[in-house]
Amino acid sequence: MNNSFDLKSVIRPHILTLAPYSSARDEYTGRAGVFLDANENPYGSVTAEHYNRYPDPYQAEIKAKLGPIKNINTERIFLGNGSDEPIDLLIRATCTPEKDHVIILPPTYGMYEVSASIHNVQIDKVSLTADYHIDVEAVLKAITPDTKIIWVCTPNNPTGNVMQDDAIETLLNNFNGLVVVDEAYVDFTDAPSWIGRLDQFPNLVVLQTFSKAWGLAGLRGGMCFASAELIKILNKIKSPYNISLPAQKALLEGLEAEDKKNEMVKEILKERASLRTMLENLSLVNKVFPSDANFLLVHFDDAKSVMAFLIDEAIIVRDRSRVHLCEGCLRITVGTQEENEVLVESLKKYQQNIVIA
Repeated sequence: MNNSFDLKSVIRPHILTLAPYSSARDEYTGRAGVFLDANENPYGSVTAEHYNRYPDPYQAEIKAKLGPIKNINTERIFLGNGSDEPIDLLIRATCTPEKDHVIILPPTYGMYEVSASIHNVQIDKVSLTADYHIDVEAVLKAITPDTKIIWVCTPNNPTGNVMQDDAIETLLNNFNGLVVVDEAYVDFTDAPSWIGRLDQFPNLVVLQTFSKAWGLAGLRGGMCFASAELIKILNKIKSPYNISLPAQKALLEGLEAEDKKNEMVKEILKERASLRTMLENLSLVNKVFPSDANFLLVHFDDAKSVMAFLIDEAIIVRDRSRVHLCEGCLRITVGTQEENEVLVESLKKYQQNIVIA
């Protein structure tokens, strides 16, 4: 356990003393018959649905349902507009522009770098190993007194693999900043969530999302789990009403359907195995990388040509051929059985065209 970690030493000093915006719903959280505090339209909305009242700024009902599912107290939950919001807020809370650093481990999710760049924060890149694991020694050497965050995506995007536990533990125990473990794809792996280890590591932050396994990408619901002290800071600096009323209603409905989420995950895992087999039987495919996510990273001799052909076939995958250590690769999301078969038939067509040519 990292007993030397002190959150106050990581947070920007002015954030610690910042007086947050106090919304009308901060001052009164109970039920009332007449609300005349927030300058809302008393006659309703121009739509059939009544959206004239501001939503709960802290999403208490959602957290009350989510807490038991994740086995965590609600005061350790932050809900954001996608995971991108807590990513941005964590940088804002800890990093002084033009001074502080973050470490990313490419190839990885692009928003860590984008958010840091927006805030003019130094980005130190430490490449994953050739087999897409954390180079612990290199990461520890890259840490400076101004390093505030290390970003770890597991299962990793775009490679699909789970990062080794002992490597993450070493970072947590030897770094006096935040180690953010992004688990956007955790539902598709047997590896346990790091949420269960938050008490063990005070500098651990865990991100998850409603966008993947829950099938709610359009709602933009992100989850952040951390110490109650850090969650208070994130709540202090977020926008007052960061999740809309329609989104909150839909997220509440979604949390009532956890069984459906689990069934969809089972189906995706079955299709992932089937798609892997079909792709590995194609001669134009050099390698299908192991995946604990809902996608496969696939290496081709000429990924750009394959990508262009698929676009002409109205099939859209993600070109990762210009990404570090993913040269020649396309990232293919696992679709339905029908979608996967359409993809493979198109790749067979491409393969046949090459033979004819």
